[in-house]
Amino acid sequence: MERGSSLFLKAAVILMALPVLGGAGFAISFLLRNPVNPDYALILYPIFIGVLLTVIPFVFALYQSFKLLNYIDGKKAFSDLSVKALKKIKLAAFSISLVYAVILPFVYIVAEIDDAPGLIFVGMVPIFAALVVGVFAAVLQKLLNEAINIKSENDLTV
Repeated sequence: MERGSSLFLKAAVILMALPVLGGAGFAISFLLRNPVNPDYALILYPIFIGVLLTVIPFVFALYQSFKLLNYIDGKKAFSDLSVKALKKIKLAAFSISLVYAVILPFVYIVAEIDDAPGLIFVGMVPIFAALVVGVFAAVLQKLLNEAINIKSENDLTV
């Protein structure tokens, strides 16, 4: 991979992390200064906590993708380190999907109160987006594992 495209991808990873971390910090400070209506606290706080919990695996997955780009730069793309990084990205994506699936019933309650059925579909988008990323990482992990096996067999036969 060219050095320029690798630097672009690393910059993209960093630029994806910055708004998420900034938004989480802003959301926490805003909520501490402006608590929600006590009638809705039992509904909105679990949603808020769930969304904030997904920041941790998201940033972890971005860190693992940054490490994966470093492995590619260091000519270690076909190594067990890359497979482990993809496995961690897969697990982070599935955990994000799981957290959003847990808070979906609370989104349903909010949609019922506000009479906004489209809110349920909006609540389902992160679940399926994280599932797509997890499945894609799993496929890449399997392909990379097979490529490493083929490479090791070829190295032994020569």
